[in-house]
Amino acid sequence: MVARLVIAAPSSGAGKTTVATGLMAAFAGRGLAVSPHKVGPDYIDPGYHALATGRPGRNLDAYMCGTGLIAPLFAHGARGCDLAVVEGVMGLYDGAADQGELASTAQVSKLLKAPVVLVVDASSQSRSVAALVHGFASWDPEVRIGGVILNKVATDRHEHLLREALGESGVPVLGVLRRAPAVATPSRHLGLVPVAERQAAAVEAVAAQAEQVRAGCDLEALLALARSAPPLNAEPWVPEVAGRLHAGGPVAPTLPQSSAWEVPPALRDDCPPRRVAVAGGAAFTFSYAEHGELLTAAGAEVVTFDPLRDESLPEGTSGLVIGGGFPEMYGAELSANEPLRKAVAELAAAGAPIAAECAGLLYLARSLDGTPMCGVLDADARMSERLTLGYRDAVAVSDSVLAPAGARLRGHEFHRTVIEPGAGAQAAWGLRQPERRVEGFVQGGVHASYVHTHWAGAPEVAARFVARCAGGPVA
Repeated sequence: MVARLVIAAPSSGAGKTTVATGLMAAFAGRGLAVSPHKVGPDYIDPGYHALATGRPGRNLDAYMCGTGLIAPLFAHGARGCDLAVVEGVMGLYDGAADQGELASTAQVSKLLKAPVVLVVDASSQSRSVAALVHGFASWDPEVRIGGVILNKVATDRHEHLLREALGESGVPVLGVLRRAPAVATPSRHLGLVPVAERQAAAVEAVAAQAEQVRAGCDLEALLALARSAPPLNAEPWVPEVAGRLHAGGPVAPTLPQSSAWEVPPALRDDCPPRRVAVAGGAAFTFSYAEHGELLTAAGAEVVTFDPLRDESLPEGTSGLVIGGGFPEMYGAELSANEPLRKAVAELAAAGAPIAAECAGLLYLARSLDGTPMCGVLDADARMSERLTLGYRDAVAVSDSVLAPAGARLRGHEFHRTVIEPGAGAQAAWGLRQPERRVEGFVQGGVHASYVHTHWAGAPEVAARFVARCAGGPVA
């Protein structure tokens, strides 16, 4: 049993990330082993969580992974910890569009049987705060709101009015935080600036958040609330087991039925490991911890490299994974690393498996904002004013190193770039929402797409990818 809290808010912008990260760091500073989690598909917040706790930040996404995997994935990440802190997404009851409560913070709190702490931006209200908290606490009786943390409180008088009003609500005040510029994290076109790009500044911000929480929150009451969570009867997710799932049924009850997946047999003991290079560094910061674990479980040796610094792929690379990130912020530097761009193009020409998502798609393009990229794809990318954002129900259009044609996955798009053309002669995915379209590229061993996927929801992806590395080193 792991003590646990869910940090939620009435809406985005209330200060969830500041409070959640500050709590993680404050409790870790007390010597507790803290497990950090984030509801939804967000990649950036978990980076700050990892900085606060020294453990991988992990996502809990009921849309992409299915409701049946939320508790097992949580138990996997929280194994051996004293406390788990789960940061919510958007407003408490906001989830996937037109899907009811699916993928909402409220749903995840119920699946984890975890008490909720509501973070309220109190900057423009006094007595009305009681009505707001009462409404959120009574909306769904299965959601247990165990306390409230008031954020952006102006003065002692303001705090007095807020506490007086909430005294009649039955929801205890567990913290009061003043405005503090030192805890702020800079944002840009896709949200917060990732930890990897800020380094020392990010360390200082997390330390400031921890100090603010220590000074303004009742840590003993919060820990007691976390420890009041009932036992969670869930076996931890195990990547070695998940990777051996066979076709014939969905991974979790809420996921759509897949067509027949090709799941390779278990690797023999005498098979050499397949070396899979995974792009990292400041330009490629988006990844889920479970992806590396599934690749390893499928028999791969996972090696990280930095396209901003490394002029060659890791020796013996037989497969390449390039996830999301911000290549648009580093276009000149990525382009200047011509030896690596050439190595990636040669790897693709040799037919090696390459999985590229979003930022990876841009990197494989011919150009990004007019700057030369790897030239693997006959397509050009550029920044756009339009934000593309939302969950996607995807069907594989072509057989690829990730999925057979007809297989269905759930994913997520989040970008302010466009690529022209939007799909190759062999497209990667057919998308059903918000409009029907095909997108992405399947070309030899390359699968490149804007759609981010969470492989824990379809572990066959990792198994299939590693099996396609069986030809041995090509770089």
